[in-house]
Amino acid sequence: MKPWRSDRFGRRGLIAALVLLFGVVGARAGSEGRAHNFSPEGLAKVSEYIRSEIAAGTFPGAILLLQQHGKPVYYENFGVRDVATEISMSADTIFRLYSMSKPVTTVLAMMLVEEGRLSLDDPVSKYIPAFAVMKVGVEKKAEDGKVSLALEPLNRPVTIEDLMRHTAGLPYGYYGGGLINKLYADAGLFDNKALTNAELVAKIAALPLAEQPGTIWDYGHSTDVLGRIIEVISGKTLFEFAKERLLDPLGMIDTAYYVADPAKWPRIAEPMPTDRATSPMTQVRDPRKPLRWESGGGGMVGTVSDYARFSQMLLNGGSYEGRRYLKPETIALMASDHIGPETKVVRDQNYYPGGSSGFGLGFAVRTSVPQGTSWPLGEYRWDGVGGTFFFIDPEDDLFGIFMVQTPSQRGRIQLALKTLIYQAMGR
Repeated sequence: MKPWRSDRFGRRGLIAALVLLFGVVGARAGSEGRAHNFSPEGLAKVSEYIRSEIAAGTFPGAILLLQQHGKPVYYENFGVRDVATEISMSADTIFRLYSMSKPVTTVLAMMLVEEGRLSLDDPVSKYIPAFAVMKVGVEKKAEDGKVSLALEPLNRPVTIEDLMRHTAGLPYGYYGGGLINKLYADAGLFDNKALTNAELVAKIAALPLAEQPGTIWDYGHSTDVLGRIIEVISGKTLFEFAKERLLDPLGMIDTAYYVADPAKWPRIAEPMPTDRATSPMTQVRDPRKPLRWESGGGGMVGTVSDYARFSQMLLNGGSYEGRRYLKPETIALMASDHIGPETKVVRDQNYYPGGSSGFGLGFAVRTSVPQGTSWPLGEYRWDGVGGTFFFIDPEDDLFGIFMVQTPSQRGRIQLALKTLIYQAMGR
């Protein structure tokens, strides 16, 4: 099957269908002259790679969309949604997005920043008073070798920027070891699906911070706290605010925190039966089950078409189909590095963005070109623990979205696919 053909309609029919589905918009002025273009041979290798992974039993199916100059240049459905049902993958398939929720929540928060209702410099305690009395947990080793946890006062308050760039000292707790991570793991924060955002953040605020604010990039619950702050400011639940300000206006009709309509349940993508652990403590969640926790950091489910609208809005500099969601300068601020050398922020041992990237407000941001490549600077991106990932490449006026459910193989596959995609562009 050629990269442009995923069904009987062929290239021209597929483009027309995608225009209707994604509501794509025109390219930005002058972008086409600078951009690298794809080769059919290179895209064929991308397709071949995904098919080979399905044939090897890595995952049941996947979807890849590459959209350049406002138009899909590659779209293909691969395999099936679920090996149990053998229903073919399609554009309306619903995936667990997990941490691809973080950019959505951060965009919502930046809307409040633009309106003057929130500031990056604001202390979190302005909205969640319990943060004013939080302490930092520091491991101390006694003469007998026993390690205990001492609580020390904050050198400065945790800020909104800390939440957005993961320097708030709020780990997930499932990696890294140590007493603090064990405290977070034992708190069972991922198991409390019956809690509201307010109740979850109250539990988080009762724990010590893992580090002094603004000192270490430590991936964790920061965006969940940010989601609660949106609720405090707006007086709405996070989902209500998201639907009103972003999801409904953009046409993200299937993006939610669980799949409420039983008629949509057959559309849910599943990993292989033996690939359902997202961490040593947590299994892939069932999005059919109602839950009160609207996790700003990892709760959303959605489709490739929904996330394409969101991605095109970002690539357009904050606007989509004649409606502005954020200013171009706000998008530029989000997509710039906020943990560069001048900040003296240390990167933890599991620094997920990798050595060639910094971190902005809600995204990893490429700050240097990986050796042996000509990958573009300024590309920003993130992924989810279920396997999904997206990237936005302003230099090439391009975004890509890969939808799949494979917690165990996500890192390997993401690197291999990104390499093949950029090779197909001569990068």
